[in-house]
This record gives sequence, structure tokens and C-alpha cells, in this order.
Amino acid sequence: MNTFGHLFRITTWGESHGGAVGVVVDGCPPQLVLDIAAIQFELNRRKPGQSHLTTPRQEGDAIEILSGVFEGKTLGTPISMLVWNKNARPSDYKHLKDVYRPSHADFTYQQKYGIRNWQGGGRASARETIGRVAGGAIAKQLLREACQTETLAYVKQIHTLTAEVDTDTVTLEQIEASPVRCPNPNVSPKMAERIDTARRERDSLGGVIEGVARNVPIGLGEPIFDKLKADLAKAMMSLPATMGFQIGSGFGGTTMTGSEHNDAFYNDDSRIRTRTNNSGGTQGGISNGENIVFQVAFKPTATIGKAQETVDIHGNAVELAASGRHDPCVLVRAPAIVEAMTALVLADHLLRQRAKYTALP
Repeated sequence: MNTFGHLFRITTWGESHGGAVGVVVDGCPPQLVLDIAAIQFELNRRKPGQSHLTTPRQEGDAIEILSGVFEGKTLGTPISMLVWNKNARPSDYKHLKDVYRPSHADFTYQQKYGIRNWQGGGRASARETIGRVAGGAIAKQLLREACQTETLAYVKQIHTLTAEVDTDTVTLEQIEASPVRCPNPNVSPKMAERIDTARRERDSLGGVIEGVARNVPIGLGEPIFDKLKADLAKAMMSLPATMGFQIGSGFGGTTMTGSEHNDAFYNDDSRIRTRTNNSGGTQGGISNGENIVFQVAFKPTATIGKAQETVDIHGNAVELAASGRHDPCVLVRAPAIVEAMTALVLADHLLRQRAKYTALP
């Protein structure tokens, strides 16, 4: 239940207000020169307390590597990493221990297990994604070393504000230059203002993250159940607050004719390519060498300060106005998580393909 991947696998552990959270990465090849600063950089993009647009919880999220690395290189053995929870305040949630918060996992966890951690949601908290980001940072380094594959994600939409972004040219520097991680300089300030308004009104907003993977080797993905797009969909829909996934033309493709939608092949200096990319970089569930482009929908943050109707564990009606620390919009911190899950899927499929055909790069 807590492990993702086949050959390149991660197992995450820990609760939001427990002692620590972390991950065990298994299946990483040996002798990969590991850049620990790069892992910390990714965690810094995800951590809370970055600005008034995120939760005010202050956590350094400093990574500690306990095993699997020696003299700066991976050993091929399990890599265990952890981050201590320094600013946990479980008492902030004591008044919620008998209340089911609207659109949270409180009710379903209680029904499934007969017990739940009411301190910040436990495993259902987005703090669990620290392990994903740390493991994904290693996957990123493996992909870069093996085939120069790059994964990027950015805010495409906040509420009703949508930004146009060129997936061929967008850079990490452009993404990180924006306080909301939207690389469109014309729309980014409007998004920040919209989020701040929701925060002041004790409400929240959702939106869309767009992801792109470039320089992906041809041939990744299995043709039936483990299609590359299917594994990407599972990866993204396993993230907290996600509500939808589409790749390439997505739902928009349903309004096109076959002649409009088909990606025609052509010979580009001895490299076969497609003139359009409505398929989103995969065909038949297998990567075709074009950019993998997809979008992930995130719902508005469920924890809000406005009064809402709910019930307690006995079924009694309760009016709840949440207090404590939460994001008015989760998308500001989501790009690093989406990139990590993309890298984990691609690294796993790269190793699976190499296990079959050693001629691949």
C-alpha cells in the first residue's frame, strides 16, 4: 500500500505530526554520483512556509541519508532518507479528533481501519509527499545521467485564470522566478492576487498543474496494463487533492475529427518524428520520443476557515470553522511533487526496458 514502482521503487512512511517522515528507495543502480544538494533543492520547493501564499508552518525539511550511499555514490542497496518534523503541533487538532472534516480522509480512514490519526490527517496529509520528492530527486538524477531526460511542472491554471506556456522552451528558472510557479509573467501576478484574496476571505482555490518530460527515450512503457500514460495517471492521481488527469489533447481531443487529431509522421534528418503531439508523447502506451505533456487537476484545499456543516463520529450535526495552518492553494508547492512522480515513473520504465533490451541508452 505504501510502495510505488517495480524495479525503481519507493516506500514512504511517517505522519504529518509524528516524529519524522521519509522514504526508502530500492532498485537504484549502483555508482550513480548522488547530488545531495539537488535533493535538498527539490524539498525546498515543496516545503511549507515559503510565503504568505502557502501554509505558515515553518519546517526546514533538511534531508538526512541513512543508508545506500558511500563516498558520494549509490551502492545499489536501499537508500533510506528522512526529514524530522521540527514544527509539529498536534495539539492544534485536538478539537477535531471527533469531527469529520468535509472533503478530508477522516471519515473514510475511520471506516476502513477503525482508527485514525487525527493530528493533521496523519498519512493523508500532503506532508507524506516529502518521501516522494526525495525519491523523485534521485530518479531525476538517474534520468539525467542515463539519457538527459528532463522533467518540469508548473502552474497552468489557478481558479479561472489560465496561462499559456510553451512546453518546448519553458525552463526551471522561469518557473522558480514566479511566487506561484507560473512561468507566464503576465498571468503569475494575477494568480498571486487571486490566491491572497481567497486566503483573506478564509477560503481556498484549486487549479491545474501542467507537466512536461523532454528527451524521453523511445520505447518506454508496456503495451497493455502498464502503458506509460496509465502509470503516469496512477502516479498523479495518487497525490493528495488531485481530481483529474489528461495527457496530450486529453478531453479536448473528443471535439476533433480523426484527420485533425492524428499525429502525422515525417523524417527529420534521419529521425522519425510527428508534426503534432496530440498523443502527448506516447502511442500505444509507449513513448515515441516527443515531449510527454500532461495536466493534473487539483481541488481547492479542503481545510478552510469558513464555517461548514458536518457531523461528528456519533453522527451529531456540527458547524466547523477550521483553524490552524493550511495552504490557501496547494498548487504553489505542487510542481516539485508532480515532477518527482513523473521522474519515478520514467526511471522505473527505463530500468524495465533496459532489463529487456540492453541496446538502449
